[in-house]
Amino acid sequence: MNQGLVTFVFVAGMLVFMGIGMPMAFALLLTGASMAWVLGFFDTQLLAQNMVAGVDSFALLAVPFFILAGELMNAGGISRRIITMAQAWVGHIPGGLGYVTIGAAILMASMSGSALADTAALATILLPMMRAHGYPMATSAGLIASGGIIAPIIPPSMPFVIYGVTTNTSISSLFLSGIVPGLMMGAGLIITWRILLRKLDLPAGEKLPLSSRLRETAKAFWALLMPVIIIGGMKTGVFTPTEAAVVAAVYALVIAFFVHREMKLSDLHGVLVRAAKTTSVVMLLCAGAQVASYMISLADLPATMTGWLGPLIEYPILLMAVMQILLVVIGTALDLTPTILIFAPVMLPIAVAAGIDPIYFGLMFILNGSIGLITPPVGTVLNVVAGVGRMRLDQVIKGVNPFLAVYCGLLILLTLFPQIVTYPVKWMR
Repeated sequence: MNQGLVTFVFVAGMLVFMGIGMPMAFALLLTGASMAWVLGFFDTQLLAQNMVAGVDSFALLAVPFFILAGELMNAGGISRRIITMAQAWVGHIPGGLGYVTIGAAILMASMSGSALADTAALATILLPMMRAHGYPMATSAGLIASGGIIAPIIPPSMPFVIYGVTTNTSISSLFLSGIVPGLMMGAGLIITWRILLRKLDLPAGEKLPLSSRLRETAKAFWALLMPVIIIGGMKTGVFTPTEAAVVAAVYALVIAFFVHREMKLSDLHGVLVRAAKTTSVVMLLCAGAQVASYMISLADLPATMTGWLGPLIEYPILLMAVMQILLVVIGTALDLTPTILIFAPVMLPIAVAAGIDPIYFGLMFILNGSIGLITPPVGTVLNVVAGVGRMRLDQVIKGVNPFLAVYCGLLILLTLFPQIVTYPVKWMR
C-alpha cells in the first residue's frame, strides 16, 4: 500500500471538496470513499455501516440535549437575566458593559457549551447597548467574539463531548480540565479590556442601589443554579455527562415555562426545530467523519504523521507548539467539530507517544481549535458577530486582535506549565 498516495488523496480530497463549497459532512464522506477506493476497500455497505457507527454512541446523546438547553436558555429569558444581573453589579463602572460581556460570557459558558450560540446571544443583546452608549464598535465586537469562545472550554462543553467520543477519552475529566483555563481566559479579557479603557473615554452607567442589585440577582437565581446542578451532579456521580445534558434541557424547559413564564407552548415548536437543525448538522458531520476516520486507520496515517513528527517526540514542549500552530491554522478554515473529528484521532497517539497527558492534550486541542474560531482571515465566530452587528468583517478582525494576542500568551503559558491543567484535574476527581 502506498501511504504517500493515500495521504495525498486525503489532503487533496478535503481541499478540493471544501474549495468548491461542498458542505463539510459530504466532503468528509467523499474523501473517505476516495480513500477506500485507493485502498481497495470500496464497498457501499461498509461506508453505510461506518456512517451509522459514527452516530451510534450513547455519549453523543449529550449533543442534541445541550443544543436544546441553549435554545431554551435564549428563548426562556435565562441568558437575558444573566446579562441584566451582570449589568446591575458592574454596569456603572466606566466601560462597564465590557465587564458585563465578560461576566455573562463565563456564566453562559457554564450552561450551553456552544461558542456560536453564546456569541450570537451576547451580540444580539449587548452590541446594540454598546452602540447606544458610544462604545467603539470594533473593540466591542472583538470582545464579544473573544468572550464567546470561552463556551467550548468551561464545562459543560459540546466539543469536549465530541472529542471524548472520538478519542475514547474520559468526558468527565475533560470537563474538569476546562475550569481553570476557562477562568484564566476570562481574567485575560478583563485585564486586556482594562488596558484598552485607558485609551477610551467611555461613559459610566447609573449606579444602582444595593436593593436593586440584589433584586436582579434574585431574578437570575434559577439561571445561576443551573451550572451548580450540572457540574455538581457530575462531580458527585449523580449523573453522567450525557445525563447531565438531559437534566440541563429539562431544567431550562421548566424554568422557561413555569418560573420565568416567558415561553408559550406555541414557542416550543420553533425552539425544537432550531435545535433539530443544529443537531442534524453535527450528527451528519460525525457520520461523515467516521468514514474518513476508518479509512485513516486502515491506511495507518497516524504512523505516517508520527514518522514526520518523530524527531520532535523526544521534545514534548516543541511537539505541542508545532501541533498547536497546526490546529490554530486549521481552525481558521474549519469549524471546531470537523477539526476534532478529522485531526484528534491522528494527533492524540503522537501526543501520547511523546508522554503528553491525554486529558491535557484534549484541553489544549479544544483551546487551540476555539482560538481558531476568532483567528483571521476566516474565523467562524467573527462572522457571527459581524452578521449580528451588521458590521464589516475587517472591523471585527481589527477589534479582536488585542484579545487574540492575550489568548496566544495563555497558550504559551499552558504549554510551558501543563501542571496548570493537570493538577486541578487530579484534585477535583
